[in-house]
Amino acid sequence: MPSATRWVESLSPWPVDGFGTERMRALLRELGEPQERFPAIHVVGTNGKSTTTRLTEALLLDAGLSVGAYLSPHVRGWSERIRIGGEEADFEGAIAAVRPAAESLRATQFEALTVAALLAFAEAEVDVAVVEAGLGGRYDATNVLRARVVVVTSVALDHMDVLGETREAIAAEKLAVVQPGCTVVLGEPEWRELADENGAAAVVVTGRSNLALAVAAAESFLGRPVDPHAADEVALPGRLEQRGEGPLEIWDGAHNLAGVGWLLPRLPSAPGGEWTILCSILRDKRPGMMLEALSVLGSTLVATESRHGRALPAPELAALAAAHFDRVEAEPDPAAARARALELAGAEGAVLVTGSLYLLAELSGEDRDL
Repeated sequence: MPSATRWVESLSPWPVDGFGTERMRALLRELGEPQERFPAIHVVGTNGKSTTTRLTEALLLDAGLSVGAYLSPHVRGWSERIRIGGEEADFEGAIAAVRPAAESLRATQFEALTVAALLAFAEAEVDVAVVEAGLGGRYDATNVLRARVVVVTSVALDHMDVLGETREAIAAEKLAVVQPGCTVVLGEPEWRELADENGAAAVVVTGRSNLALAVAAAESFLGRPVDPHAADEVALPGRLEQRGEGPLEIWDGAHNLAGVGWLLPRLPSAPGGEWTILCSILRDKRPGMMLEALSVLGSTLVATESRHGRALPAPELAALAAAHFDRVEAEPDPAAARARALELAGAEGAVLVTGSLYLLAELSGEDRDL
């Protein structure tokens, strides 16, 4: 029988019969409704969800709670996605526990992962689970929780083919996870009325930083203050992560225009004054606008492509980039593309690897062992 990671990798990442929670709820019924055995903090939004989830986890652990955390996607390995007690859970065991039911009901990849996390949390008897949504909210597989707190990190134009063409439409899909009586934590005050309309008992508007959101979420759940410094050591792979032993090399999974906008002012200065860009971008992420924004960093770009089904082929990405960069090269293989970017940057240069967390996952090497 294939390993858990090989089996999960074989599943369809996209529902062929449209989005909805019906199959997910059938899976949960088959497994004894594990999501009913713990309260949850549900983290939705366009960007910053994984970091906010991990920060909230750290604050609640420091407060003495047993905590489950669920994140997506991963960078270094599938086991990043399911955490219990501040550590990565037994991924093989979590998947094995739900595999028969998931196969019977033909679950998607994300449904199988989500139900595995929820069952693992229930069996570990966690005091709370901090759960990051996948896409949107209303029809996301995570919209089955007993959520006491909902966090909306940000709302930007992303997945517009599924969620809507405006920020208002996208916000409505994300805030559809709000349940009557829960507390909603917002980093953007314009969604207060929408939270109220969906039945929020309280709305907390805080700063836009991931830490501010996490502190408000933890304090809303606990009903008492937390120590923000308890999250000082939290660091996620692929978020302003310095890699390599040669030239300055930063990996960041900015995967949409808003993510690039967050990244640009936070990058350190490139030693030679310019960054060499290595990127892969999904077709539905407005790649032309992302490339234009990235062009302020330097004049050289190496286009590559992740194995994700929506990734732009390297030649197409390179053709788009040619309008914004003086030197553009296309190399479909991510490892070879990285080597070429480092070569172009030189020993005194700097390389930024960005555009997709899926690219970072492949470059990490762990993904190749699936």
